[in-house]
Amino acid sequence: MKKVAFHNLGCKVNAYEMELMQQNFTKNGFEIVPFYEKADIYVINTCTVTNIADRKSRQMLHRARALNPDAIVVAAGCYVETAPGSALDDDAVDILVGNSEKADIVSIVESYIMAEKGPQNRPPVPSHRPPVPSALTELTSHTRAYIKIQDGCDQYCSYCIIPYARGHVVSRNEDEILNEIKALAGSGCREFVLTGIHLSSYGLDRPYNAAVADGSFDNTALTDIIKKVSAINDGIRIRLGSLEPRIITDDFLSQMAALKNFCPHFHLSLQSGSDSVLKRMNRRYDTAEYLEKVMLIRKYFEHPAVTTDIIVGFPGETEEEFNETREFLEKAGLYETHIFAYSRRRGTVADKLPGQHTQKTKNERSRILSGDSLKRSERFREYYKGRETEVLIEEKTSINGRMYYTGYNREYVRFDIAVDDCPDPDKDLTGCFINIRG
Repeated sequence: MKKVAFHNLGCKVNAYEMELMQQNFTKNGFEIVPFYEKADIYVINTCTVTNIADRKSRQMLHRARALNPDAIVVAAGCYVETAPGSALDDDAVDILVGNSEKADIVSIVESYIMAEKGPQNRPPVPSHRPPVPSALTELTSHTRAYIKIQDGCDQYCSYCIIPYARGHVVSRNEDEILNEIKALAGSGCREFVLTGIHLSSYGLDRPYNAAVADGSFDNTALTDIIKKVSAINDGIRIRLGSLEPRIITDDFLSQMAALKNFCPHFHLSLQSGSDSVLKRMNRRYDTAEYLEKVMLIRKYFEHPAVTTDIIVGFPGETEEEFNETREFLEKAGLYETHIFAYSRRRGTVADKLPGQHTQKTKNERSRILSGDSLKRSERFREYYKGRETEVLIEEKTSINGRMYYTGYNREYVRFDIAVDDCPDPDKDLTGCFINIRG
C-alpha cells in the first residue's frame, strides 16, 4: 500500500477538492498520512491568489521533495494553471494537475508510475474543461462540510488572477449536490457550507437564468438550491460562502429568513470603502449600494453576522481613499474584516496601473484596519452576553489544562464550554447542537 500525504493552500473550494482527492486515493487502496511523515506521494493543492500564495506553493513543493527525495511530488491547482512554465521548470515537481483534472488524479498518478517517467517528462497542464462529475461520500471532519456547487468566475476584477486559473462559470447539477449532502448528512455531518469561486453566479451559465439587463443577478437558481438543501433534513445547518452585494434582495432574504436551518452569516465581498478605488478595481457596485444591502440584511435578521474582505494598498490608493475605507467600515459596523495587502499579479489590469505602493505602506494600512476590525468584532460578540444561543459542538480540546467543548453558533461566533460544567460530563457532545447562555 502506497502512502499519500496532502497539503492544502487557499480557499474553501480548494479544501473541498482536497477532500475529494483524498477520498479517491483511499478508495483505490492508498493510505493517507500526515504531510510531515515520509510518504510515497505528496500532493500540494496550490493557490495563486497572491504572490505570497505562489511562494508558499513553491515552498511546500520543495518541502515535500526534502521529506522524501524518492517520492512522487504532485503540484495541483491554481498555481499550476497560471504559472505552468515555472512549475515545469521546477525540479521538485514530478506531475502537474490542473483544476479540472483533480477528480482524475489517481489515474494520472498511476499512469505516471506505470510508465516510470522521470521528472523531466511531466504531463502538460490541461486546458479548462468542465470537471468530471464526482461527490464526497466521507469527510475527515464529521461536523462541517464545504460543498462546492460552482466553479469559475466571469467578473474579471482588475486585480484578480483567479478567472484565468479557474476559467468560466460552471454550475454543478442540482441532483448531484443534493445526493452528496444527503449522503454526508446520513453519516452524521451537521453543517453544510455552500461555496464556489463566485457563488453568486451559481446557475448563471444556464440560459434560463442569465444576468438581467441592469447588471444585477437573477438569483433564482441559487435560491432554489438553498431551499432544496434546507428541505433535506431539519437537523442540519446551511451556511453560505462569499456573496456579491447585488444578490442581496428583499426576495432572496425573505426566502432565506423563512428557512429554520439557515445561518444568518453573510460574507459580502467589499474590497474597498472608497468609490474611486472600487471603480479602479472594476467592482460593480458602490459603497451606497453596499450599505443598503447590509441594512436590508438587518431588516430580516435580528443580529446577523456580516463579514467582508478588504484589499489595502491598491494602486493609486491615496491616504484620503484609505481613510474613506476606514470610515465606511465603521459606519457599516461589520462583524469581521479579512484584510489583504494588494498583491501585484502579472496579466491583470491592475498590474499596469500607476501608483504601486511599497510593502511598508501596505503593511501599515493592514495594521490599522486590523485594529479597527478587532474592536468591531468585540462589540458584535458582546451581544451574546447573557443571551441564549445554539452552538454546534465541533471538538473537545484542552485550554489552560482544562477540557472544553468548542463550537460555533449560527452567526459563526465561537464558544468554549467547560466539559465539567455540562450536566453529563461523560457524554460526548461532539456533533451535537446545544443551547448555552453567553
